[in-house]
Amino acid sequence: MAKEVTIKDVAREAGVSPMTVSRVLNNRPDVSAKTRKHVQQVISHLGYSPSEVARSLSQGRSNTLGVVTSAIEYYGPSRALVGIERRANELGFSLMVKLLHNPLESRGEQAFHELMANQVAGVVWAVAEMGSQRQWLYEQLSDLAIPIVFINMAPRLDTSFVTVNNRLGGRLATEHLADQGYEHIGIITGPLAWWEARERELGWREIQQEGGRNDLEVLKVEGDWTAASGYRAMLTLLERAPHVDAVFVCNDSMAQGALQAATSRGRSIPANLAVVGFDDIPESAYFIPPLTTVRQDLLSVGRQAVSQLHDQLVARKNQENGLAQATIVEPQLIVRRSSLKE
Repeated sequence: MAKEVTIKDVAREAGVSPMTVSRVLNNRPDVSAKTRKHVQQVISHLGYSPSEVARSLSQGRSNTLGVVTSAIEYYGPSRALVGIERRANELGFSLMVKLLHNPLESRGEQAFHELMANQVAGVVWAVAEMGSQRQWLYEQLSDLAIPIVFINMAPRLDTSFVTVNNRLGGRLATEHLADQGYEHIGIITGPLAWWEARERELGWREIQQEGGRNDLEVLKVEGDWTAASGYRAMLTLLERAPHVDAVFVCNDSMAQGALQAATSRGRSIPANLAVVGFDDIPESAYFIPPLTTVRQDLLSVGRQAVSQLHDQLVARKNQENGLAQATIVEPQLIVRRSSLKE
């Protein structure tokens, strides 16, 4: 069977970018006649066809929304995706989902161009923000023919997004431990390439500095969101800072591993060590002991992202300006026995 020709193959053969090919396919006016003709000739020569969906579109765009996401093996991204699907279904949209398996190495251009070639009505970009990974897309926002809404990102003007206030979540967790009278509050962070992980760490750091603490680096260990990394990080923290009496663990999966590691070193929870997590996964209420955690409503995040896309599509249909919408979802501290002094 012959290999299927992709939009990337067309771009390579024509000596243009995949975005230019996409613009030709979508009859965008911002392509010169010479370039349009050349790309169309290459398309014909290679026998490229976008998809049955795109070929069948005689008017306008499809009733399909594109979603670019990654790391759905973790609770946060998978929960947001469920919210996206539920709201899309309520509004009568179907979904086309593209997964990025390594966002630090793949910025998602191919996935985005494939969605554009399939003429999706709009895009939810649900990939964790890492460094300058999204910069190429930000630079094209004003030229895009479709709306795009981002999930969990640093706030930006003129950009539609839905995000959890992760910094506040970190503050809530650390302030709760300080209010309980704990003096040496450590942290097990998520991977600090992730914006959300850095924000949670910043909330912890702010409360510590406001309390006059300055020995923070010895109290910080980085994990990777998994229970195994939480286990290893807790062992490292207890060895490095045996005086630690409380730990903010930046997601519940790592907290599960951290609880086991602490117990294996003779630390009774919460008598000898308090622990607070982040996420409020369904299982956290059944940890031993039940886990105090910061709840983030990720179903709502996904749902609101689709609602924003819908609002912008309605505005465009009515030939109105769809203004960028910014939605910040506030987290909630859920107190259970793992952090309460006995």
